[in-house]
Amino acid sequence: MTFGPVLGIETSCDETAVAVVQHGIVRGSRIATQVPIHLRFGGVVPEIAARNHLLTILPTLEAALDDAQLTPQQLGGLAVTHRPGLVGALLVGIQTARTLALAWHLPLVGIDHIEAHVWAAMLRPPKVEGSAWPKPSLPFLALAVSGGHTSLYRVEGPGSSILLGRTLDDAAGEAFDKFAKLAGLPYPGGPSVDQGSEGGDPHRFVLPRGMLGRDDAAFSFSGLKTAMRLKIEALRAEGQVLEGQLLKDLCASFQHAACEQLVRVTLRTARAHGLRHVVVAGGVAANRELRRQMGAACEAAGLRFWPVPMAYCTDNASMIAGLGEALLLAGRRDDPHSLDAVPTGLARRGTSA
Repeated sequence: MTFGPVLGIETSCDETAVAVVQHGIVRGSRIATQVPIHLRFGGVVPEIAARNHLLTILPTLEAALDDAQLTPQQLGGLAVTHRPGLVGALLVGIQTARTLALAWHLPLVGIDHIEAHVWAAMLRPPKVEGSAWPKPSLPFLALAVSGGHTSLYRVEGPGSSILLGRTLDDAAGEAFDKFAKLAGLPYPGGPSVDQGSEGGDPHRFVLPRGMLGRDDAAFSFSGLKTAMRLKIEALRAEGQVLEGQLLKDLCASFQHAACEQLVRVTLRTARAHGLRHVVVAGGVAANRELRRQMGAACEAAGLRFWPVPMAYCTDNASMIAGLGEALLLAGRRDDPHSLDAVPTGLARRGTSA
């Protein structure tokens, strides 16, 4: 079955993104970031995010179509993030996609943001030539790890994922952000900690490793976060300033402990479910220590490691269009008159990825 290019729209948080994908190949992609806007608040302000999506969605869409050298008449379908995320931000993308689907007479499919992160492993990596490229074999184990989510899924196909386990408290990315704030590092916290760890000693500070002695697929980062908060308070009480080598060692120690848990629980789950291919996706998948630890552990265990390409780890529309293409090819359609937002709180009650 053939299908025309699919245009994807992503507005679940603070990035306005539009991309065009065909046959798993990204033909055009644009992202209007809001990081400089939210930087002064130390985090995303939902109302401000929604207003800025309104300002940037149409110019971003036009730029993505220009990059792909396509007109609306050449598109085969539309895909839009409709869960989970900030409700106001989601609605900007959904209303845009619904309107365009009706105006352009195109099929529409709503996309689960987390499942799209995972499916990004199926996108053609940048600069890969030829009609075929290596991809993980279904079913595979996926670690979806970001600021709001830390979960493990058995992925059987597009739109078919089974939740195996998730964090019991903080998501890994949330823990990175909170540590960064405690340490005086700038938002966003994850990249700041990754950069701050360069040249640091990951073993200088002894920190707890969550979920030791368990055999399930659950994670927990609250103990690590609390231990680091107490350590920072003690250092400051001693009159020490968090800078230079001390700050590097704190970042490296925190990062190493967080990544060690992610790797340990993921490999334990892969063995328990007999899954030989491991995908790591989401914003935290861009963390260099996580990629290093997971790669080494998978190699030692005889597993195939598939880190999502760096370009598709953080929020982007290429992953939305890529999963959208797969779902549309499988016959999935949503009614443009009724497709609605499922914000983060409600989405977590469901069972899909």
